[in-house]
Amino acid sequence: MKKIMLSVLVAATFSSAAFADNFKKPEDAIEYRQDVFGAIVHNFGDMGAMMKGKKPFDAKVFEMRAQNVAALSKMPGEGFVAGSDKGDTEAKSDIWSDKADFDAKMEKFQVDAAKLAQVAATGDKKAIKKAFGATAKNCKACHDSYKKD
Repeated sequence: MKKIMLSVLVAATFSSAAFADNFKKPEDAIEYRQDVFGAIVHNFGDMGAMMKGKKPFDAKVFEMRAQNVAALSKMPGEGFVAGSDKGDTEAKSDIWSDKADFDAKMEKFQVDAAKLAQVAATGDKKAIKKAFGATAKNCKACHDSYKKD
């Protein structure tokens, strides 16, 4: 078990360092993650409108949106590099002071989004609604903890 944890820590350290190299300035990381979150919001909002009956439910469109969110869910993490807690951002500094919890919430979102995409492929609206609710709940939990109002 210790060997596995050490491997995870080493991978996380190298991943963070690699991510930092992707951005010349902290502002670039902020813009990147805001763009990714914007795309998630667009896709998630369309699914939410279908779930609330504000828009007709279209199983194929819902599945596409769920697939998009699943893919996009893996992307914002790389934009939370050191120094990107300052500037034009809604990210709370708690992200960096409690990085383990933030990373766990991001990972949970990724798992939930992948499950939503998988369930959406079935076309079973009842199951989709349940998976959508779980994903939305996790998304909100992260916002409640780590996003400024």
